[in-house]
Amino acid sequence: MTGPAAPPAPPASSTPTRLLLVADHTHPFIYREGFPQGLPDVDLVLAAGDLPGYFLEFLASKLPVPIVYVHGNHANEYVTEDEKRVPPRGVIPAHGRVVTAAGLRIAGWGGAPRYRKDGEGQYTPWQARVGLTRVGWWARGGVDVLLTHAPPTGPHEGSDYAHRGCPELAHFITRHRPRLVVHGHIHEYEGKKEEYTDPASGARVVNAYGYRMLELPARSASPQTGETPRELSQGRP
Repeated sequence: MTGPAAPPAPPASSTPTRLLLVADHTHPFIYREGFPQGLPDVDLVLAAGDLPGYFLEFLASKLPVPIVYVHGNHANEYVTEDEKRVPPRGVIPAHGRVVTAAGLRIAGWGGAPRYRKDGEGQYTPWQARVGLTRVGWWARGGVDVLLTHAPPTGPHEGSDYAHRGCPELAHFITRHRPRLVVHGHIHEYEGKKEEYTDPASGARVVNAYGYRMLELPARSASPQTGETPRELSQGRP
């Protein structure tokens, strides 16, 4: 059985892409009346989950750039409209998909490994395998970024069961070799390093808790160039 053709990779870029990363915390520097005053110019916002829908819509109303997001394990990205929960407007959902924004191909996988019986923002190992295999089908032309809520297994996984790493994400990274992996879910109070380089793929793995800014170098004709994203500035809760 054959599936649809993979989306073509975007053309080679000639300039770096400036990224604003957010996750888990409505940081007061971002969620304020004067925003975006004091923020360097950005090309793209990547939201790694557990951010309320009103915050995502706020970002979309303040910044004239794409806002790409995945949901977190609390699945609180909805907004209330006429007593109904609806997805936030003006932003791009990436869960279970590969989307193109600001010239980058972004694979998305929201939620966290299941740690209790209920909760829509959680998934079983089987759901992760099936879902990420489907995402991998679309990613077979190469991806620049993996945007996820939970971390892969490795240095960023939490110390408790609810914040453990996801082995299926680690497998996806090894197989599809994104240049950058952005996740949330792990709060800085756990004492984890904010980033590391994945030894199997060379991907830079970044914890987006609060907010951070990075510059992703220009890409050659192949999405995987081995170039390292450069830090612009860093947000603190």
